[in-house]
Formats: sequence, C-alpha cells, structure tokens
Amino acid sequence: MRPVRSLVIYFVLVFAGGALLAPWLYWFTLDLAAHHWPFFDKLASNPFHRFVGRALLGAALLGLWPLLRSCRMLHWRDLGLKAGDRSLADVAFGFLLGFGSLACVALLAIFPGGRSFNSAHSSSQIMGHIFSAALTAIIVSILEEIVFRGSLFGIFRKVQSWPAALVLSSAVYALAHFLRKADPPIHVDWLSGLALLPKMFQPVVPAVFTLFVAGAILALAYQRTDALFFSMGLHAGWIFWLKSYGFLTVTTGANSLIWGTDALIDGWLALPVLVCVFWIVSKIKIPGERSAGPTT
Repeated sequence: MRPVRSLVIYFVLVFAGGALLAPWLYWFTLDLAAHHWPFFDKLASNPFHRFVGRALLGAALLGLWPLLRSCRMLHWRDLGLKAGDRSLADVAFGFLLGFGSLACVALLAIFPGGRSFNSAHSSSQIMGHIFSAALTAIIVSILEEIVFRGSLFGIFRKVQSWPAALVLSSAVYALAHFLRKADPPIHVDWLSGLALLPKMFQPVVPAVFTLFVAGAILALAYQRTDALFFSMGLHAGWIFWLKSYGFLTVTTGANSLIWGTDALIDGWLALPVLVCVFWIVSKIKIPGERSAGPTT
C-alpha cells in the first residue's frame, strides 16, 4: 500500500502546501514590482486567486519527482515515455482524432445557430493565434499527460485493476480543472490561500462530466499503447480547439447550457461526442498499440 500512502501525502502537500505558499509568492511579486521591474509590475496586477493557482501548480510539479521515486517509477519508460518506431504516428493519429472530435462539436454548434463565426480578425491576428494555440497545445498536453496519465494513472494501476485506476485518475483530472475565480481577501495574510481555496473549487455541470470522459479516453489510450504519445496527440488536438473556439466564434445568445460558451466543452453538446470518441478508442487499431491490447 506504499503507493496509496505516497499519493495521499502528495495531494495533501500540493493543496495545503500550495495554498500556504501562495501568500509568500504574492508578497514576493509585490516586492519586486515595487522596484519597478516591468515584468513583475504586470504579474503583481493579477488577482490573488491567480497566485493560489500558480502555487498549487508549482507544488504539484515540485512534488512529482519525490512521489515517483517513492513509488519506484524511476525511469522514463515507467511514465510511458519510451520512444518506438510508431511514436510519431501515434502523436499524429491522436492529434487528428482529438482535433476532429472537437471540430465536430464546433460545427454542430455553428450550423444550428448556437454560435457564429467571428470574421473580425485580420490574417496576421489569425496566424498569431494559431502559433500561440499550437504552442500552448504542445506544452499543456505534454505536462498534463505526464502528470495525470503517466504518473497518477500509472501509480493507481500498481494497487488496483486498470479500469478502477482509469475511473480514479479521470475523476482527479476532471476535478483538478475546476479552480475558478474567487473574490480576493481584503488583506492577504499567511492563511489567505487556505481560506480562498474552497471558494475557488467550483465544479460545473456538464463540464465536469465531459472532462471525466476526456480523462477516461486519455487513460484508455495510454493503457492500450503502454506509451503516452497517442494520448499526447489527442490532448493537443483538444487543447488547440479549446484555445481557438472563443477566438474563431461568438455567441448568438442561444442557450449556452446546450451549445457551450467560449470554453466549448461546458455545454451538453460536447459530452455525447466525447462518449463516441471513447468508444472509437476502445475499438479501433491504434498505430502503436501493444499486442496484449486493453485487457492487460
């Protein structure tokens, strides 16, 4: 049960440690901004909940290596980062499936009138956005797949069956994406991060269900290939759309609970599409799939 104990300690340190670190990060930024450093001037203007979110992310990344070490996951291959002849094919195939699935959601929202194309952007703005969205997709997909699938799903698989590990890791993945804006404290003290954290945790229906299914798809893709490359491609395709939807389309005033907002996946429309993707990933032949299949 050592992995379970390590995970409990990890989550406690991430949330409690990150929340306690946030005020110090806030004060440090204000101190540097007082010396008229332009970069820190901009950072200091952010609301306090942003510092809490960044402190939690920092704590999660800092604690990842000790967690993996305690669970004896000491090699890149333990995280699903073992390159093979089909690694690039996995990434490309995953990206096409991820990009295409959310493109379907976007089109299903646009053609009935739930959203409309935004034609106000210049060609240079569009090219700049494509570059920014692509860079974000690459960075986020790599980091999140290493953390949620390579690490958490991998550790859960050590102590229980892979379907149970899929459910648990997908639940963590969904809930981790619901730290939202909250009213800042009047005065920031060393306990302000802990006090603000419960107010920032705001799961939203149906987005929480959609994210759970997304996490399940990514975990299943990892389980089938025993590598993260297909999952990274899928994730990157989704992130590209999540960063682009609010840029390329505008609301028509239709019911956002059905069609979603700029976030794309916060309406009911996205959920059945991703359920279909889960079925596809469970049935199709993936380029780098290991011979043992998904039942090992």
